[in-house]
Amino acid sequence: MSFSEFSQKDYEMIQQEWEILKESARKRCKDETEMQVVEKAFEFANQAHKNVRRRSGEPYIFHPIAVAKIVIEEIGLGYKSISAALLHDVVEDTEYTLEDINNLFGEKIASLVDGLTKIKTVLDNEDKKNNGTVYTESLQAENFKRILLTLNDDVRVVLIKLADRLHNCRTIDSMPERKRDKILSETMFIFIPLAHRLGLYSVKSEMENIWLKYKEPDEYKELSSKINQNVSSRSREIQEFITPIEEALTAAGFKFEIKRRVKTPYSIYYKMRTKKVPFEQIFDLYAVRIIFDPSDNTPETEKREAYMIYITLLNLYHDQQSRFRDWIKQPKSNGYEALHCTLMSHGGFWVEVQIRSRRMDDIAEKGIAAHWAYKSHGFIKENESEMDKWLARVQEVLVSKDLKAIELLDIIHGDLVSSDIVVFTPKGEQKTIQNGSTALDFAYMIHSHIGNSAIAAKVNMKLSPLSQVLKAGDQVEIITARTGQPKIEWLQFLHTRHAQNVVLEFFKDSHDEIAESGKNIFNERLSALNIKPTHDIIKRFMDYTQLNDLNELYFRIGTGLIGPEDFKIILLGEKEAADRKERTIILADCCNPIPGDAVIGILSGKDTVVVHKKSCPVAENVASKYGEKVVVPEWEMIEKEFPVRISLKGIDKVGMLNEITNYISNVMGVNMRKLQLGCEEGIFEGFIEMLVKDKKNLQNMIENLRKIDGIEDVVRTDI
Repeated sequence: MSFSEFSQKDYEMIQQEWEILKESARKRCKDETEMQVVEKAFEFANQAHKNVRRRSGEPYIFHPIAVAKIVIEEIGLGYKSISAALLHDVVEDTEYTLEDINNLFGEKIASLVDGLTKIKTVLDNEDKKNNGTVYTESLQAENFKRILLTLNDDVRVVLIKLADRLHNCRTIDSMPERKRDKILSETMFIFIPLAHRLGLYSVKSEMENIWLKYKEPDEYKELSSKINQNVSSRSREIQEFITPIEEALTAAGFKFEIKRRVKTPYSIYYKMRTKKVPFEQIFDLYAVRIIFDPSDNTPETEKREAYMIYITLLNLYHDQQSRFRDWIKQPKSNGYEALHCTLMSHGGFWVEVQIRSRRMDDIAEKGIAAHWAYKSHGFIKENESEMDKWLARVQEVLVSKDLKAIELLDIIHGDLVSSDIVVFTPKGEQKTIQNGSTALDFAYMIHSHIGNSAIAAKVNMKLSPLSQVLKAGDQVEIITARTGQPKIEWLQFLHTRHAQNVVLEFFKDSHDEIAESGKNIFNERLSALNIKPTHDIIKRFMDYTQLNDLNELYFRIGTGLIGPEDFKIILLGEKEAADRKERTIILADCCNPIPGDAVIGILSGKDTVVVHKKSCPVAENVASKYGEKVVVPEWEMIEKEFPVRISLKGIDKVGMLNEITNYISNVMGVNMRKLQLGCEEGIFEGFIEMLVKDKKNLQNMIENLRKIDGIEDVVRTDI
């Protein structure tokens, strides 16, 4: 922030922005009394931030106004939240106190502002110093814990904070790179999953795209260009697909509207990366949304008419049955309801169609705020909502006194990013469980005694190990034995916190024995890395785990709760940094960055910077938890070659392998380290690992390989 006298033009622009906000706010205020509170909040905030400017140079009040707009238009909150959004920076950044807010605006608005001030304070503290020492990892974990604890006080605090974070992302270009990287990592790790769980799809989607734009700029530009080209060429075909639907639904007497949607660059990027498919194989690039008004306002009519619309569509187009999703019969845990189907257009391309009632669309777009509104009108019955069940589970975890901050953060984050699936008991009873859960998690969900005595499972009538990961629709039967009892190795594959706690409780009496085993594992792993268990090394582990008892550290290692990946994060770059006084740059082997990639630096110890690709999940995890470790790497173009892998796919022909390897080795002069190509029914697929000088060198090679007759796709993939 900076200070400089406002000009007449500044005052005029502020008034213009306020008039626009006021117009929107009136729609959320029930009466003039509520509107007067919003006007009073604006006037107070405007005076408090007078002559204060943002880093971009614009008047600071533009930010609270923008946050309030998001609160209204994209989240749908009422006058108290709008007022809190306008006031959210006053206590932190001006001479006014929380008591002033309480006296002027009442206890509830003051409480919301207090929650937002606490979040802002703990996040800002990461970049400050305490007695000359940078805040520790443990403090940052505590910061996240405090953010999450606001879910217990009032969920609206988190919703307003999401609006604040979205506007910060929209204006992130004016921030220095280090601050930008920290904010984006934080956003991906905690705020995007929160937006998803709270049903704020538009907020989530926009933050994801901003993340991609700055973390993987080349991929973002390329995907945006391909999307624009595709949309431009198929606009007429999409309308030709929609027209028969409009005619059929009108003839059937439905009241409805139809909207178009194209997949975002991030959603395509994510699907290409997770499914390992090229852009051309993203079949659901287009989506058509049918939003209908039921003939009467009852749940039964709403469901019946949604299915009637689906049947109408099947009379017009062929569907891909494997992609049918019924989120009406079994809503998502964030309250989302809709029917999804994928239809083949007459033009020969797939289109995803989403069928929603007006209520379902409101909840899908406004999330929990709309959910509350319909619940207050009796449309959603008490304790039936998946959204309410999830919030209750979160609150149960948050108030647990035996959890350390880092552990709590990992549990909550895991719950945020996971989605629930539906499985069935042998009698056909439907059960909802976290995605990624095993048969043993299911056993413990039924009853602790069932889990403790489990020896095997039957999944879809087939004998399966207890570690079998369940899929949606599985039928699960647990086989028990009277002599059965928990095994310590179960902790390495159990997915749910409840199941882990029951097993840990069982082994409480064996604590010392397991701790001794963990101590041996600890020393063996360090020895394998030629690292001695010095006081500094042990302190790293204690800081990371938020433990004060060394014996408890060894116990968790012995149970497998602290595994090899944790060791990797804690000791990242430690071996290379030993005995060096100047900072050393090393390249992370988890993502293998090469010159030309968008990169981020993670400080390891005092002397080493580990360079990752900005989109690397390991770097995202570390940067989101330990923001003070993020640095802008100043790595020089080292005269060396870097390992990369490319995956290839195409139509096999005589001499294809020779043509590929000849181009790579003889034309490009690139050294291949590993080659694996297989052919089945005329289609070849595989990968080549090689050494290249930089990203430009790699891209040039990929572009030329794509020109070889028969090659369908060449992409860079992780080693």
